[in-house]
Amino acid sequence: MKYTTTTGRNITKVLIANRGEIACRVMRTARKLGVQSVAVYSEADRNSMHVDMADEAYSIGPAPSQQSYLSMEKIIQVAKTSAAQAIHPGYGFLSENMEFAELCKQEGIIFIGPPPSAIRDMGIKSTSKSIMAAAGVPVVEGYHGEDQSDQCLKEHAGRIGYPVMIKAVQGGGGKGMRIVRSEQEFQEQLESARREAKKCFNDDAVLIEKFVDTPRHVEVQVFGDHHGNAVYLFERDCSVQRRHQKIIEEAPAPGIKPEVRKKLGEAAVRAAKAVNYVGAGTVEFIMDSKHNFYFMEMNTRLQVEHPVTEMITGTDLVEWQLRIAAGEKIPLSQEEITLQGHAFEARIYAEDPSNNFMPGAGPLVHLSTPRADPSTRIETGVRQGDEVSVHYDPMIAKLVVWAADRQAALTKLRYSLRQYNIVGLHTNIDFLLNLSGHPEFEAGNVHTDFIPQHHKELLLSRKAAAKESLCQAALGLILKEKAMTDAFTLQAHDVAIAVTYNHDGSYSMQIEDKTFQVLGNLYSEEDCTYLKCSVNGVASKAKLIILENTIYLFSKEGSIEIDIPVPKYLSSVSSEGSQGGPLAPMTGTIEKVFVKAGDKVKAGDSLMVMIAMKMEHTIKAPKDGTIKKVFYREGAQANRHTPLVEFEEEESDKRESE
Repeated sequence: MKYTTTTGRNITKVLIANRGEIACRVMRTARKLGVQSVAVYSEADRNSMHVDMADEAYSIGPAPSQQSYLSMEKIIQVAKTSAAQAIHPGYGFLSENMEFAELCKQEGIIFIGPPPSAIRDMGIKSTSKSIMAAAGVPVVEGYHGEDQSDQCLKEHAGRIGYPVMIKAVQGGGGKGMRIVRSEQEFQEQLESARREAKKCFNDDAVLIEKFVDTPRHVEVQVFGDHHGNAVYLFERDCSVQRRHQKIIEEAPAPGIKPEVRKKLGEAAVRAAKAVNYVGAGTVEFIMDSKHNFYFMEMNTRLQVEHPVTEMITGTDLVEWQLRIAAGEKIPLSQEEITLQGHAFEARIYAEDPSNNFMPGAGPLVHLSTPRADPSTRIETGVRQGDEVSVHYDPMIAKLVVWAADRQAALTKLRYSLRQYNIVGLHTNIDFLLNLSGHPEFEAGNVHTDFIPQHHKELLLSRKAAAKESLCQAALGLILKEKAMTDAFTLQAHDVAIAVTYNHDGSYSMQIEDKTFQVLGNLYSEEDCTYLKCSVNGVASKAKLIILENTIYLFSKEGSIEIDIPVPKYLSSVSSEGSQGGPLAPMTGTIEKVFVKAGDKVKAGDSLMVMIAMKMEHTIKAPKDGTIKKVFYREGAQANRHTPLVEFEEEESDKRESE
């Protein structure tokens, strides 16, 4: 399909200046419309899914994004070489970069996004607040001034009243953002926010804002065109967050009355018109418990969570982006945009919820997902066998579901999450199951403090009774072994489970003083092995994966991981740090070092700051003591689980070793 632009040009080929799931998402719509797609990739992404999906693909440099996905010149060069008329920036990377939008304009390439002036005005939070206030959009009290001295910022924080939020002026994605609850912690949090802002945006200017306690994060999807039209496609609730980043989003926002929904939408359209907005944008509001809402910021791009809006409005927002970029009018009038049903998006991350959501990386050794259908979408940029790279965001996929109402959509979300099974790295899937099943979430009582407030219940592991699980795992192991050899005998090195084979094909398994009657078989379905099992007459079905010395079972009760014992002399080297010192939680760059040899520290003191997976991690002292050695300088790369500092050996340690 050809789209004629206002300049009379066609869009027949689009370059996607991004990677992962959003690049694949844009390519799907391009393919549907008959528009050719051009991929760009770093060395780390050579064999990735978005490269395979594209009609053409070009290498743009080494793995670090500064040398590849953030290199404007390289991307413009590929657009020229491939004769792409337009560039879709996705989200992140260059999507909200005014300079890049300007460069595209100069080179005669259509930038699928708003005009550079809108990116500039909305990208600087202080400017955006003034524009919004003038347009009659409610704003939160704060300081957005030029004076960036520590003293001035501190005085304004005191005037506004704690708690306050420090935010990077150029910020986004929770980067360069800190909540300060008292004057005592202001200085440390300011320095940390500035460091992160400098690293992520090359600008350490910040603003101060009143922090609304237990607020909701409600955002409105807007669209503008080159003909002065603007519409809203209702709101999304993105309140449930960890590390200031969204984890579950839904549309529409629960508990919002039609009159508030209309006011939200109209305020967002006023915001878009105030900056002559073109294309897809999101106006973010914070909402208090009485449903008063205040403008927070405008994201001048397509959001990660746009699929929930598509599900409730029956639209393809990427198609709208392409049509509008080519000079067409918005496909629907405000009256024609109707809201149907309810949708959820759960972001599946490589991270460890039990370790403060520490991002991870590694291979997707096993990956199986629910079936996609009109009411279930799986937005991903990885396949089984692919690697989640340490260089980029650790999101594996987005699971999006739709149903006629919120309760039905929530039931569908939980059902689908149980069918999303991953082996090879830590994920947040069990955490998402606990979260979506929490009574307060079910009731729609969502706010940005939801996860910290319900932390203990959310981290509860929902696993079947241990002994029954052990029987299932043992049966799976026996049947796998039996399938590979006719003459099967089990010699149980681990006396915890004594297995007896019965003539009727069942097994008696004794664990401690209890005996279980176990019966079952293995079968295959869609390239996966399933274990059908009965333990003392209770039947169950679980997906079975055995890798090296670990058995994984995925069932409707959740996931279980059981290690087959390995002799101590074969187990890997102990991961304890040097003289009780902290280990690097993951591979990353040492950004700041606060201590030197000879320094005395207390437990909880900050030792160094590390940048990994696009985030800042403060490494704290695990105990009181004296620093003997610091292993890394600022700017050095530290590998996961390597010691960062060494403590002096204490007298008690010496006595124990004698």
